[in-house]
Amino acid sequence: MRPRIALLPWGDVIEDFLDPLGLGLSEFRDVMSGGWLFGYVEALQSAGVDAAVVCFSREVRSPKRWQHRPTGGEMIVLPVPRVAMRLRASLAAPLAWDPREASRRPGRIGFLTAQPAYQLGPYLATPLRLLAREARRDGWRAIVCQDYEYQRSDLCAVLTRLLRVPAIATFQGGGHTRTSLERLVRPLTIRLWTRLIVASSEERERVRLTYGVPPERIAEVPNPLAVERWSSGKRDRARRELGIPSDAVVVAWHGRLDLHGKGLDLLLAAWRALGDGPETVDRRLLLVGTGPDAPLLQAELEDPALEHIVWINEYVMDKPRLADLLAASDLYAFPSRHEGFPVAPLEAMAAGLPVVASDTAGVPELLPGGRRSGGVIVPVNDGPALTAAIAELLSQPDERKRLGGLARQRAIEGFSSQAIGQRLRRVILQEE
Repeated sequence: MRPRIALLPWGDVIEDFLDPLGLGLSEFRDVMSGGWLFGYVEALQSAGVDAAVVCFSREVRSPKRWQHRPTGGEMIVLPVPRVAMRLRASLAAPLAWDPREASRRPGRIGFLTAQPAYQLGPYLATPLRLLAREARRDGWRAIVCQDYEYQRSDLCAVLTRLLRVPAIATFQGGGHTRTSLERLVRPLTIRLWTRLIVASSEERERVRLTYGVPPERIAEVPNPLAVERWSSGKRDRARRELGIPSDAVVVAWHGRLDLHGKGLDLLLAAWRALGDGPETVDRRLLLVGTGPDAPLLQAELEDPALEHIVWINEYVMDKPRLADLLAASDLYAFPSRHEGFPVAPLEAMAAGLPVVASDTAGVPELLPGGRRSGGVIVPVNDGPALTAAIAELLSQPDERKRLGGLARQRAIEGFSSQAIGQRLRRVILQEE
């Protein structure tokens, strides 16, 4: 019998992730694929492990078992306890980084009245009894949580001890505590994890210094990617649909719209700066994605200095279509200020695009040789360096082609589902 494990994604409710993208549970179940989560599912399937995605929703009243259509894997949706939903409803912004911002009331009164919901609500959002019942029913061999710096992960670290199964947490960018209660609890619960999967060298060092986690409990495994999926894009068809001339040079970006976190403000500033110089090439900037900052981006694009920008304001779940959009491009820009281990530039590399990326967490592991790996790395938050790197490659078609070939080679050799799946199996099931 194939071993079974559980994957628990981020979010007090899964809608914390889906709502900003304009998606519902049905799209999550029937259409969404890729990303770290479903990349893990596919990679583990290739290694002979069945991974159930277990999420928690405000939309269900009893446990639901579905099949995730793109991967064929199991999806289990558990209801969030009512007390957690009541506490959540008492806040104006449950995910705010400051209780004053979360509160519905201003000043110190708002700070004090928000504390119970702000501190306890995320812990109460996990129905531990139901989760334990599902674990025993299916005989999970391990529970894998997204990000150890998260309240649900604290609870699961304890629960897995009671269930006597390995507790694994994978770092996907959640590297900061949000509440004072977490800061008290986290140093205790992080000692309970069997292994932490951390691809970023920067984050491995932070965890070692902050919590004293020994190196042998930290596994260096990158996020997997179904590389073959990204090499089949239809360039000419996509350009016709987008109204982009066949001879234009296209810079692409795709993902969740977070102007500051994803560095899109830097990319737009770079595009303005490029427009101030001599126009040596017909260029386009292709932005694909939506999210909480979509209105802010819309306002930015009203600036007449931002020319030749094509924005697809949606979360593109159709991977063949996304492959076409990447194939229609010549260069990929990734100016993020904060990441865990980024999947978007890896998808671009698999599509054969050279990458200009900021030196944020995960990027040095993605492009360890810089240009030898198919990309140009610039300092985080350095707009002039980003502008210069993009300008250089816009004017050098032969260098773009050379770097694109190296990028695809790096993606194939370092991140294929088959290779990473075996590594994940060994770490999660303790077969090392």
